[in-house]
Amino acid sequence: MRIMGLDYGSKTVGVAVSDPLGITAQAVETIWRKDESKLRRTCARIEELIREYEAERIVLGLPKHMNNDIGERAKKALEFGEMLRRRTGLEVVMWDERLTTVEAERTLIENKVRRENRKQYIDKIAAVFILQGYLDSKC
Repeated sequence: MRIMGLDYGSKTVGVAVSDPLGITAQAVETIWRKDESKLRRTCARIEELIREYEAERIVLGLPKHMNNDIGERAKKALEFGEMLRRRTGLEVVMWDERLTTVEAERTLIENKVRRENRKQYIDKIAAVFILQGYLDSKC
């Protein structure tokens, strides 16, 4: 069973998918949008990727504060997760994503990705970390 991981941001959604055995996560793409409230194309693209990869579950990053509070970004992620659940009929698992973007940035720096190029990779790498954390918790 393949699982899709998503890193939901104000202008982007990073996408990752698991291998068919649910052991490893691989980066797929970053979906860009001009306005945070314009989600129709974003949702349509996610639905295309669900069909393409035959994903059966979605793991969506929940950006909690370090003190475990749920702020405005987390509320928006929860709303997005509910919208995805209604649109796709798939289970949407909310996964604590604290520090995944920091970890993704560090990984890109360690791999000598130039600063001006990191923006195109960071969200899908963060999605990999979100999904891999979930997959590792199931082992």
